[in-house]
Amino acid sequence: MIQLRKTIAAIAVASATSIIGIGSASAEVLFWANQAKPVEEAQAMREKVLSGFEGDVDFQSSDSGPWLTRIQAEAAAGKGKIGLIGGLHGDLISLGDNMIDLSDVDFGDAEINAKFMELGKLGGSEQKYVPWMQATYVMAANKKALEHLPEGADINALTYDQLIEWSKNMADSTGSPKFGFPAGPKGLKHRFFQGYLYPSYTNSMVSKFRSAEAEAAWNKFKELWQYTNPGSTGYSFMQEQLLTEEVWVAFDHTARLANAFNERPDDFIAFPAPAGPTGRGFMPVVVGIGIPKTAPDMEESKKLLAYMVQASTQNETLRATSFFPVVNTELPDDMPAAVQISGAAIAAMSGSADANPGLLPVGLGKLGGEFNAAYVDSFERIILGGEDVRAVLDEQAEALRGVMNEAAAPCWGPDPASDGPCPVE
Repeated sequence: MIQLRKTIAAIAVASATSIIGIGSASAEVLFWANQAKPVEEAQAMREKVLSGFEGDVDFQSSDSGPWLTRIQAEAAAGKGKIGLIGGLHGDLISLGDNMIDLSDVDFGDAEINAKFMELGKLGGSEQKYVPWMQATYVMAANKKALEHLPEGADINALTYDQLIEWSKNMADSTGSPKFGFPAGPKGLKHRFFQGYLYPSYTNSMVSKFRSAEAEAAWNKFKELWQYTNPGSTGYSFMQEQLLTEEVWVAFDHTARLANAFNERPDDFIAFPAPAGPTGRGFMPVVVGIGIPKTAPDMEESKKLLAYMVQASTQNETLRATSFFPVVNTELPDDMPAAVQISGAAIAAMSGSADANPGLLPVGLGKLGGEFNAAYVDSFERIILGGEDVRAVLDEQAEALRGVMNEAAAPCWGPDPASDGPCPVE
């Protein structure tokens, strides 16, 4: 076993040495990312996004496996060519020890989302990465629905109680339920429960799965379900039902609402998810950028990192990748309608004072499907089957605990950091 470890270490050092040797005379900053992988996106990154940087950049994108292998190889060698790393929050968690503290970087007048900056500290005091771009899920509505909003309700600061009242008003006025939910076989319902409902009522996604607060959350969703279009159990992409006006208000991923916004931009709006007792839960897909300790030119790397979060750069990144800015910025008028409509809602949601992000699951590996099943099965038994909430949560908590223990996955936000597997209380 000792000999095997030595052999692996030797291979890593040799690999890193060979990588470093390629183009070592170049003054370019190597931007090594596992995002913007499609050819057209990578090309747009080079020609549009990075062309304004006052320096030379070599942007290279790779699948997550080779991306991580190269970073680890350079870390093992103690020197490297990579100047800037770009990856999902979950990808960067394991690399914290290999990245420098970015606390001294001057970002100029860039107003970076404070919640995402906190995520970049990876639970510590040092700024290990800076948010680069984001995607998420939002609410959408036909403008016909707005006249039925509860009195005094702010569309950008709704509560779950107000959403229920709004849905009731629409159903009473039109004679049929007008709220739609992607509960079909290919719908993203599990993400709603994980990243929206649970953080809004429990400030947790895992630990408090079976808590009294979780029980209250499911009972609240039962209230909403009374005014939800029964066809929702077959819905996958809510843009289709919005366009047919089968539903007037819906929740879904921005990509699954885009056609409705682009085809009839004057008829629809997007707005933040509602808030509960513990905040406005939402699930951002956060991509960050950091600098490895082996970067050959720290100052150039820091300059490039600061450039990537400037408002104009963020807007160009949106054009190139369809991922949204993480800074306070006005989107140009020539962006597609779906970008304009969704972008305003995302900015309002992620920048709200009560924003409570629930991150994508981390460290589950092949058990991701079983993790999701705990939430989907709870939905089907409680909401569709009418079973007792407490009894279902107690049973599903055991299944969830088994997944967390088998995966040995520590907690992620909004759950506090854990030593060992994230506990299911």
